[in-house]
Formats: sequence, structure tokens, C-alpha cells
Amino acid sequence: MTPQHPTIGSLLRSLRARNGWTLKEMSDRCGIPLSTLSKVEHDRLTLTYDKLLQISQRLNIRMSELFAEQDGAAEPAVTARRSIGRIEDAIRVNTPNYDYYYLCPELRRKRMIPVFTRTRAKSLDEFGKLVHHSGEEYIYVLEGRLEVHTEFYDPIVLGPGESVYIDSNMGHAYIAAEGCDEAVLLGVCSSADEQLLESLFTLHGDKSAAAPATDAPAKPGGKAKAKRS
Repeated sequence: MTPQHPTIGSLLRSLRARNGWTLKEMSDRCGIPLSTLSKVEHDRLTLTYDKLLQISQRLNIRMSELFAEQDGAAEPAVTARRSIGRIEDAIRVNTPNYDYYYLCPELRRKRMIPVFTRTRAKSLDEFGKLVHHSGEEYIYVLEGRLEVHTEFYDPIVLGPGESVYIDSNMGHAYIAAEGCDEAVLLGVCSSADEQLLESLFTLHGDKSAAAPATDAPAKPGGKAKAKRS
């Protein structure tokens, strides 16, 4: 029988057992409600990256220690997952600020989400409030000029071939820089939250429209064919 991959719940339970803590002691130490920890340990609830980071900081341990199994645990099996990221197979989401194309959608419980994006907003006032979500993200500019706004840093402008890596828990916004109609980006979002894709979809709100990318955009350097809704 193929061994099951450890869950966040089983790993937290092992950590608690190694330290001889009760569930209440674990809750008091890491600042996570007892009822939440109980659900996580029984695999009825998961924790986002920021909550896992909180646990590691409160317990004064590295994230790698948080995910360490007991001695003698079997090595994770090689899953040999693979997906070809064709734009016509992507899930297309249109929002007031972006045209998103979520690549490799058939893979579930991904730890990183590749996204092809065209910006829409041309000012921070037009964009609205900065967005926050769990994890980290990397943005690479393919075309145009991108103005990057973040909660704790001054705005920067990036051109083709330039990139930025940020903590996604920090408020952020990407807009087309002055004099540029749009910027074309390739991004990768990553998180310990196995439901990251679903979490990203919740950011789009009721004004978004999701559909298979039957009207695929042109490759970088060409004119976009995607319809704007």
C-alpha cells in the first residue's frame, strides 16, 4: 500500500506530541484558537501560510521544523505530476483591474499557481484598495511598463525583463505605468495553503467573470485577442 502524504494536521499533531503539549497548551503558545487547532489536527480545516508563519514565530522554530516528521518517517513518494501550460486551456478571469489566465488548471492542490496577466488599471485610484492573500508571488514583466505598489515600499516601475518577488500578505497592486496602455505579466503565486487557487478566486469578487480561455491572448509581442468584459 502506498503511504499517504502527511497532512498539516498530522504534522502539527506530531509536533505537539514531540513536545508533550496538550491541545490547550499548544493553542496558548501559538495563539491559534483551540477549536481551530482541533479541526486542523483532524483534517477538517487547513491553515493559510500566514497562520503557519504565526505558529513558527510564536513557537520560535523554523518553518522547516514545523513540517519535520518524526524520525523514521518514509520519504514522500514521487508523484510525477506534469501539466503543459497552454493558454487555450487556461481558466480566464476578467476583473476591472486585470485579465487573468490561470495556467495548468487540471492540477489540483497546487502549491504554486502560474498566471498570465494583462493589467487594466492605469492609476491607483482606478485600482482601488490594495489586495492581500496568503503566500508569496513572483511577477515577471513580458511587455509594457508596470508600476508596482506595495504596503511598505515606495512604488517602482518595471520594464520588460524585470521582475519583483513579494510577500503576498503585504498589500499590493499592479497597474500600467504612465504612458503605457497595458502591461503583460507572467506571475507565480505560492503558498502552503493547498486551496490557494480557490483563495485567489475569492479576491475577484462578484464583478469578475470566469471561463475557459477560448479567446486566447496573442503571445508576447502580438496584439491580444481576448475579449474584455
